[in-house]
Formats: sequence, C-alpha cells, structure tokens
Amino acid sequence: MIKKILAPSYLGLLLVMLYAPILIIILFSFTEAKVLGNWTGFSLKLYASLFEGGVTHSLSRALWNTLIIGLTAAFLSTVLGTIAAIGIFNLQPRAQKAIKMVNVIPMLNPDIITAISLFLLFVSIGISQGYTTVILAHVTFCTPYVVLSVLPRLYRMNPSLYEAALDLGATPFLALRKVMLPELKPGMISGFILAFTLSIDDFVVTLFTIGNEGLETISTYIYADARKGGLTPELRPLSALIFITVLVLLIIINQRAVKKTNTKTI
Repeated sequence: MIKKILAPSYLGLLLVMLYAPILIIILFSFTEAKVLGNWTGFSLKLYASLFEGGVTHSLSRALWNTLIIGLTAAFLSTVLGTIAAIGIFNLQPRAQKAIKMVNVIPMLNPDIITAISLFLLFVSIGISQGYTTVILAHVTFCTPYVVLSVLPRLYRMNPSLYEAALDLGATPFLALRKVMLPELKPGMISGFILAFTLSIDDFVVTLFTIGNEGLETISTYIYADARKGGLTPELRPLSALIFITVLVLLIIINQRAVKKTNTKTI
C-alpha cells in the first residue's frame, strides 16, 4: 500500500522538478515584464518583438549562429554516427564490446574535460577558433549519441535483406541506399534530433572553442547577458518556442515509430 502511494508521488515530484522551470518560462513569455517573475498582464508583445525584428542584433545573430552550427553538426554527426554504427555492427563480438565501451567514454566524460582537451588540440595544431572549431567540437560529442540511436535499428534489421540484395545483383552502395538506410531511417532521425538538441544546449565546450572573434551562440549570449545583471526578455518566448518545437518533433517521431511497429505486427 505504501509503495503504491510513494511511487506515484515520487514520480510526480520528479516531473514537477524537471518541468516547472520550463513551464514558468513559457508562462512569463506571455507578459511584457522586463523581469522574470513580475506579471504585468497577458501580452504577446515579446513574441511580436521576436518575429518582427525587435530583438537586438546580437541576439538575432546568436540565434542564426546557433541554428547553423546545430544543423551542420547534427548532419555531420548523423552521417559519421551511421557509418560508425554499421562498422561496429559488422565487427566480431569481442571487438564490438570494446568499441562500444570507447564510444560511451565521450558521453560519460565531464564537459569541462572535453572542452579543455579540444581547446588544447585546436591550439596545438594551429586551427583558428571560430565556426570550424565549434562545429568540429559539437560533432565530437554528438556522434556517440547517434551511434547509440542507430545501433538498435541494426540489431532489429533482418541481415538477410542486405545479403539478398547483393545476391540479386545490387552493388554494396546500392544495397546500402535501398535496403539498409530505409530500415535505419528512424534511428538516424532520432539521432539527428538528439544531436541538434545537444548542440543547441551545449555551453562549456562552445565557450572553450568559440574563440574571441565575436562569434556567439544562444548559450554564450545568455551567459554574457546574465553577467551584465539581467536577461533579454525576448529570450523567454525564444526558449518556449525551442522547447515546444523539440517536443512536437519527438511526439511525431514516437508516433511514427509506434505506428510502424503496429503495422509490422499486424
């Protein structure tokens, strides 16, 4: 009896702690108060300011930089992660286990260690910091997540399909494009979205690899804005829109995956 009461209560408390801050940001994005927590009445002024170009030039530039870096890093991570997952899948069991362990290390490694390591690497080989270093850094920590998203799809796929395509005269590349990639597409899409989300969210690695040429992302802009003693009000609707967009994408992907699973079961 106690277990039945405590388990839902614990889960509810955990969900409140996770989502209450996000809900507060969404709520106060519908008021034009400059200070978060000061409700001055319902208003869409901040959303209008965000879409009509009323935001500061530095914020809009940081937003575009974040989107460019995030989409580029997610695309490269998806390509590299998919290739790596296929390679791992075709290894011997002992080699698979070793490579999987190596793949997990960047995910468990503290961000500050990854950031310092990449910073020293770029400095030692003489790469000027900017777009290139940030994208390379984001690809580095996003690729392992894509590998883990694609590998389960490989294990669920019937290996005879690829072999049958080769027996019927398809080249390895054609069999990969026509047989394997359609089977792996859900995992690739999930990996892409996860990589894009991680790229947008990252701050520590970006701060160490962004350089001092004036390049800013949303995370570094918020950090600099907070150090000045306040946050730009338009960040509230922007954060709300990013959260809702990611949530909708995840719901659509999960619904498609469930529908596809039910279709195969039938």
